[in-house]
Amino acid sequence: MLEDELKGILEKGVERSAEDMIKTIEEIYGEVPYIFHFMKDSPELLVTKILHNNAIVRNSKLDMKTIELISIAVSAAIRCSHCLEMHIRVASRMGISDEEIAAAMFLAANLVNASVLATATRELDEEREVCRACQVGTCEVHEKK
Repeated sequence: MLEDELKGILEKGVERSAEDMIKTIEEIYGEVPYIFHFMKDSPELLVTKILHNNAIVRNSKLDMKTIELISIAVSAAIRCSHCLEMHIRVASRMGISDEEIAAAMFLAANLVNASVLATATRELDEEREVCRACQVGTCEVHEKK
């Protein structure tokens, strides 16, 4: 609960709380994401980042397996190899099968593909409405679009 987390931070201090949060993350996930290692020298930033992450998970109706599969899909879609590698390792430790991991990646790839096509085809349709020679919507000089 947020109130308990805040109370603990006030009692321990930000630096000690940051250290404890890092240990808890390692216990839960089997490793600490790089970004948290990087942020450990800025405990105030680290603590607020972890509090934010915890609030999202706590307020989610999704189970941890689904959250991890979404994390894999998003990491694949945004092409973050560091995130993808870590989330695959975490998912494997959670007992998520390679087939489920692959399914999340294939879904991500499909959505990325659809996004590229949707953006490109919309741009093409919008260009059809403009004279490519003079860049105006209704061009009497060139008449062809």
